[in-house]
Amino acid sequence: MRAAFFIASLLAAPAAGRADWPMLPVPSKSERVAVLEDKRINESSGLCLSARSPGIWWTINDSGGEPCVFAIDQKGKTRAKVRLREAANFDWEDIALGNSKGGESSLFIGDIGDNLQLRASIQVYEIPEPKVSAPGDTVDETLGVVPKLWRARYPDGKKNAESLLCHPRTRRLYVITKSDEGKCALYAFPELLQPDTSMTLEKIADLQFPALIRIGKRPHDNCMTTSADFSPDGSRLLVSTYSSVYEWTLPEGMPLGEAMKRPPVRIEPDLLPQLEGACYDADGHTIWLTSERLPTPLVRVKR
Repeated sequence: MRAAFFIASLLAAPAAGRADWPMLPVPSKSERVAVLEDKRINESSGLCLSARSPGIWWTINDSGGEPCVFAIDQKGKTRAKVRLREAANFDWEDIALGNSKGGESSLFIGDIGDNLQLRASIQVYEIPEPKVSAPGDTVDETLGVVPKLWRARYPDGKKNAESLLCHPRTRRLYVITKSDEGKCALYAFPELLQPDTSMTLEKIADLQFPALIRIGKRPHDNCMTTSADFSPDGSRLLVSTYSSVYEWTLPEGMPLGEAMKRPPVRIEPDLLPQLEGACYDADGHTIWLTSERLPTPLVRVKR
């Protein structure tokens, strides 16, 4: 009995990390809603909810994939595949939804990955959100518009990143960096995006994601950030790792950097092969996840 208790305690305990971050998850239920039928989506590396088409999500493939965005539905069918003109997928890692000043929705595609930390700058493509009008069958590719291109550099050296966010109220863009040991930071683009130049990002908050033992994952899988999203009303922020989803509450009027200093809650979804896409549903509470590697699942998490 003592040996069994010791083993159970060891599996539940963190390997390392901040003591003030929660190790025990809040209650949640994961449901695999669908498996994506389209084998062209073989490295789903970002996810965002459509603003124009209810029940539709946008996703992208990781580095080396085609410079295309895919619209998928709850049945796992591809409803659109749109190629960005004059774009290249150097290392696309996340996709975010934002609103223009006129109220129209835009997609922001984060070409922000840099595993070897060699890139002088990162870049984000922006396109108007395409209209999805195809029936439920898997569709062929269409050619989209020439995107706007926003370039930026970190103020403190080259970084790897896989998480891109766009605030639903301010439309400001944010990036969360990634490291194997969990030490990372939240950076903001300038409030007014500047074309034809490399903007300097502003560091908002330092973060440290802890190593965590979970059966089926390595402890440091929980250190590595893979995607992020603001809730539709801007009152919450989620960050996924390969093992967990962390969520911060963002009180009205509190600076984002201050809110991120407070401990988040931890959500423990069913394990995915390589969780790299996470976003909120329109209700601001339900979370949707996808994973790299085929077969690609679409998972709904309710708390």
